[in-house]
Amino acid sequence: MSRLGHWFSAALFLLLLSLPTQARELAVAPEAMVEVEVATVGLAGPGVPVVLLREPGARAVIPIFIGSVEADAILRGLYGERPRRPLTHELLGDVLAGLGVRLERVYVDAIVDGVFLGMLELRVGDAKAPLRIDSRASDAIALGLQAGAAISVSPQVLEAAQAIDYQGIEEQVVSALGITVTPLSDDLRDALRLPDDEGVLITGVSGDAEAAGLAPGALLLSVNGETPTTPLRFLELVRDTPPGEEAQLGYWQDGEAHELSLSTAVPEPALPRTPPEAPTPGIRL
Repeated sequence: MSRLGHWFSAALFLLLLSLPTQARELAVAPEAMVEVEVATVGLAGPGVPVVLLREPGARAVIPIFIGSVEADAILRGLYGERPRRPLTHELLGDVLAGLGVRLERVYVDAIVDGVFLGMLELRVGDAKAPLRIDSRASDAIALGLQAGAAISVSPQVLEAAQAIDYQGIEEQVVSALGITVTPLSDDLRDALRLPDDEGVLITGVSGDAEAAGLAPGALLLSVNGETPTTPLRFLELVRDTPPGEEAQLGYWQDGEAHELSLSTAVPEPALPRTPPEAPTPGIRL
């Protein structure tokens, strides 16, 4: 790293340490909040993006208004994609990681005048107490997804968000139960040697699903005995799992059908994805 780079890193580290931790206190105690899972991005009203969060045991998902830039960042996180050059959310996440600052949890703790409020919970080095920084809810969620941080939502936000009407995007990536799915094209079906059955393609796996042997490239055939014909339908079937029961999954992998039972609890956040290797020298934007 250059001398200027070292100076910038040191200055930013000192800035983080000097930030006032009580600029805004959490509206609700952390233990009163509910941990949720980022499911996908949809639309509300006249095409306004919303991020859809899944609450375990609930019969609905939680839509929260976001901007188009944040929607793109969240979708990149769900797809596991990184742009060739880091954009704003990737850059901030990389800066924090480079300084040894861990983003451990994000909160969406209040809604004021129709605006969702967020908070970042950072751990600086070996400090015992976390550092909490006020944030837009959409930025907090985008950064949390990239960093593998847990996401907690207050009861007030859960109640207010239920009144938001949203429309899912059918041809979209969706995550639930630690499983990420996308639509399956004919070319991918042929390349992966998958059967002609209806279903959605599994592109990412973490938590209990991964521990049970489920792997990317499998075809998800059923959830609780019904076929997920689109990624959004997969989310709906997971949501409709009876309270207190496990979701029953059927899938095709390694040339044969398998079955799997998974808890509908929010899985442990996925570890941050490794940034791509540096591109070959040349002029790039």
